[in-house]
Amino acid sequence: MTTAAEFDTSQGYRLNPQVALRPEPFGALAYHFGNRKLSFLKVPELVDLVRGLGDHATVEDALLAVPEARRASFRRALASLAATDMIHPR
Repeated sequence: MTTAAEFDTSQGYRLNPQVALRPEPFGALAYHFGNRKLSFLKVPELVDLVRGLGDHATVEDALLAVPEARRASFRRALASLAATDMIHPR
């Protein structure tokens, strides 16, 4: 499991196969069947980013689809998801 401090956006990440995303009006609920953690993805753009992480060589490549002004907050959200093993390095 990656801690938020260790989250490296120059690496490729993907949604953990043990995680299910349930669409919600605000974004999605992420449930990890292994560690039973629940996370709220509060914006639909973050849900799209998380779903598509595995299609990109690095997190930074995936973030190119996000407006530059929002990238820092998305990096923090992804670091938090990595710290709870919702996403993990490929």
